[in-house]
Amino acid sequence: MTTPVRMYSTAVCPFCVMAERLLRSKGVAEIEKVRIDLDPAARQDMMSRTGRRTVPQIYIGEHHVGGYDDLAALDRAGKLTPMLSAGEASA
Repeated sequence: MTTPVRMYSTAVCPFCVMAERLLRSKGVAEIEKVRIDLDPAARQDMMSRTGRRTVPQIYIGEHHVGGYDDLAALDRAGKLTPMLSAGEASA
C-alpha cells in the first residue's frame, strides 16, 4: 500500500505526464488528479495551499512535494520511495 498522492494538473502539461510516469514507476497505482484547468476553485485552492501558480503541484499524503523537478530531486536523493510507503509521508 502506498501513501495517497494528489496532483494538481492541467490537460496539456508535459511535466504532469513526467511526474505521473515517475510515480507509476515507483508503484503508485492511484493518483488523485485535480484538474485546475477545468475548475477555477481548484486553481485558487492550489495557489492558496502551495503559494505556487504552476503545475504539477504534488502532495504525498499531507506533505507538499512541489513540482516535477522537486519530485525528481527527491527520487535522486533516495527519499521518494520511503515517502510513498504507507505511513511515511513526512520528510
